[in-house]
Amino acid sequence: MFSDYLADFLDYMEIEKGRSLKTIENYSLYLNRFYEFAGDIKVGKIDLDMVSKWRKWLNRYKGEDGREVSQTTQNYHLIALRSFLKYMARRDIKTLAPEKIELATSKRPQVSFLTSDEVMALFDACDTSNIIGLRDRAILELLFSTGLRVSELVKLNIDSINLDKGEFSIRGKGQKDRPVYISESAKIAIDHYLKARRDNYEALFVQASKRKDEEDITISRLTARTIQRIVGRYRTKAGITKHVTPHTLRHSFATDLLGNGADLRSVQSLLGHADISTTQIYTHVTDPQLKEIHKKFHAK
Repeated sequence: MFSDYLADFLDYMEIEKGRSLKTIENYSLYLNRFYEFAGDIKVGKIDLDMVSKWRKWLNRYKGEDGREVSQTTQNYHLIALRSFLKYMARRDIKTLAPEKIELATSKRPQVSFLTSDEVMALFDACDTSNIIGLRDRAILELLFSTGLRVSELVKLNIDSINLDKGEFSIRGKGQKDRPVYISESAKIAIDHYLKARRDNYEALFVQASKRKDEEDITISRLTARTIQRIVGRYRTKAGITKHVTPHTLRHSFATDLLGNGADLRSVQSLLGHADISTTQIYTHVTDPQLKEIHKKFHAK
């Protein structure tokens, strides 16, 4: 039965395949939705007709908050099911061949990025006369300097980075390591922030909180959600009308590199993309040759 193998599959993905706990959590969610749709069926009864009906079910599905499942997320559900079926094949359990499940063609996301002037306006919106402003300036500088994902940023400890060398290694999606390089301005911003710190907490970026009925101040690691709010606040202060998130700074990092002549493979490595097609979403907005062709040949 489906439920008999689900827990074993998730353990296999975590232990044998080395997937992150977040990936395991997502796979559990997606496959439990298949269980919700199909019931505790025999895995041998999973066929293309059932998968087709499940896709229709997902397309009409609404969560408790009323949100629908996007086409991209529907594909993640199918990827999870394909991985489960591959696991079944490894155990010589007869069921649907995973390669028969095709993913839906999804629209390529529109890339939103900041210009150099907008990036500087974002930085300059930080009041560096206090430790909060120093911290936030360091966060913004580091996001733009490295192209880190916000999930990677929040995991950093003080001893994770080497300011003298201006580089460190990060373990990103798929448990893959990649090199990360820090710009001079980001190094300076981080150094100023760390020198202003008066705590011994290991996390690179922290927040201090104090309850009304308590005297002690609690130091804790910043969360991804808090950093999202920080970026949004400085977007407003800088007068930037675009929607700006930590990922916008990652996009800006990539487009800045490509716009200044970096090759696609190098940018792929710096971003930690497993597939170069993911990196290619930036090329249509950064190709300097296209700009020169337009300038040379377009009628004035």
